[in-house]
Amino acid sequence: MSIKYPRKAISTKTRFDIFKRDEFICQYCGSHPPTVILHVDHIVAVAEGGTNDLENLVTSCQSCNLGKGARPLSKVSKSLKKLAEETAEQEKQLKAYNDIFLAKRERISQDCWDVVNVLCPGIPRFNKQKLGSISQFILRLGLPVVLECAEMAATRAYSNNARFLYFCKVCWNLIRENDNG
Repeated sequence: MSIKYPRKAISTKTRFDIFKRDEFICQYCGSHPPTVILHVDHIVAVAEGGTNDLENLVTSCQSCNLGKGARPLSKVSKSLKKLAEETAEQEKQLKAYNDIFLAKRERISQDCWDVVNVLCPGIPRFNKQKLGSISQFILRLGLPVVLECAEMAATRAYSNNARFLYFCKVCWNLIRENDNG
């Protein structure tokens, strides 16, 4: 004969504290709203003497919670720990990727201005579209080649616009040569 433990309702505040702690993610399968409805699950089932203590409550999607029923999950803490470790690793990798991406973006921006200073010295502002073209040339040809093109254009044309057009023509010719090459 099994002992019946009285079920005590979980308050709305506690439910949302658990959801926030678990970042609104099912701790069993990783699902999250809006694709699932979340429940608060007892790690140790009430039928087995589990309480409403925060350490015994976990965010679960409806499917996982109803599928588990009152069965104990002896591996829950281990899988929760593993999930936390994986999430921490993902966050670390994402931060590192973002840092590298932003550093690359900053470097290319500075490289563009280095080219502008060779091509049209003393110009404090430059058209965004033209900066975008210079950026693409740097990505496709590399900074040293683009700087050489800028130096060549600076000696061949007198107006800033004519220099830029000549510079673009030289860069595009090099890109075509590389693509056909």
